[in-house]
Amino acid sequence: MALNLVVKVHPVVLFQIVDAFERRNADTHRVIGTLLGSQDKGVIEVTNCFCVPHKEHNDQVEAELSYASDVYDLNRRVNSSENIVGWWATGNEVTNHSSVIHEYYSRECNSPVHVTLDTSLQGARMGLKAYVSVNFGVPNGKQGCMFTPINVEVSCYDPEVFGLQLCQKTISSSRPRTVNPMLDFSQVEEAGGKMGVLLDQVLAYVEDVLANRVTPDNAVGRSLLDLVNSVPHMNNEQFSEMFNSNIKDLLMVISLSQLLKTQLQLNEKLTLLTSV
Repeated sequence: MALNLVVKVHPVVLFQIVDAFERRNADTHRVIGTLLGSQDKGVIEVTNCFCVPHKEHNDQVEAELSYASDVYDLNRRVNSSENIVGWWATGNEVTNHSSVIHEYYSRECNSPVHVTLDTSLQGARMGLKAYVSVNFGVPNGKQGCMFTPINVEVSCYDPEVFGLQLCQKTISSSRPRTVNPMLDFSQVEEAGGKMGVLLDQVLAYVEDVLANRVTPDNAVGRSLLDLVNSVPHMNNEQFSEMFNSNIKDLLMVISLSQLLKTQLQLNEKLTLLTSV
C-alpha cells in the first residue's frame, strides 16, 4: 500500500455525514457508512456516501451488511461511475472495532480508505482525517494491521462552491439563518465587487514589494505571473464586446428558463381544469 495517496472529499459528503450523525438513534454514539467515488493515479475522490446501521458492543460489531449492499446496488443504477472506495466514521480517533469494519470493506474494494469526521468539535473544529491500513507482523507468525494517516483535503465542483458561499452567509449572527439564491445579475455584481477587492490587494502587495516595504515571496510572484499570462491580451473595446456578448447569452438563458417555467405552470393548471 502506497502511503502517498491523497483523498479529496467533496462538501456534499461532509454534509451527509453530519446529517446522518444528527439523525442517529439516541443510544448510538458513533455512526459509520460507505464512501463512494473513484480512484486515479494516487488520488481518491470521494463524491458520495451513505450511512450503514450498526451496533457496537465491547467484543463485537453488528452491521447491516445486506442493507449496505442493497443501497450500493441502487446507487449504481443512478451513477455507475461511483464505486466503493472505503468507509467513514464519526469521531476523532480509530477505535478497536475499526479493524473489523475495515476488513469487510477490504473485501468490497482494493485498498479501502478510512475517513473520520470529528462531530464532537474538539478544538472548535470539525477535524477531518484519512487513514489506510498497513499489515505488519513476523513471517509465519501473528499478523496485525495499523491505521496510517494519509493526506486529505476538501475538493469542490463549481456548483458546490456556490452552495458553500450561500451557507457561509448564514454564519454571522447579524444575518438571517436562511438565505435565498441571488438573481443572476446580482451574482455578477457581487463577483465583480469581490474581484475588485482582490485586485486592490494584489496591487497593494506589488507596490509594497517595489517600495521594499515587504519581503518578496517567490511563490507569490510565480502565481501572479501565471495569473497575468492566463488573462487574454485585449484592449477596452475587445473586452467590452466580449462582456456584452456574455451578458446577451445570460439574458437569453434567463428568458428561456422563464418561458419554460411559465409553460409548466400553464400545463399544470390545464391538467387540473381537465381533471375537474
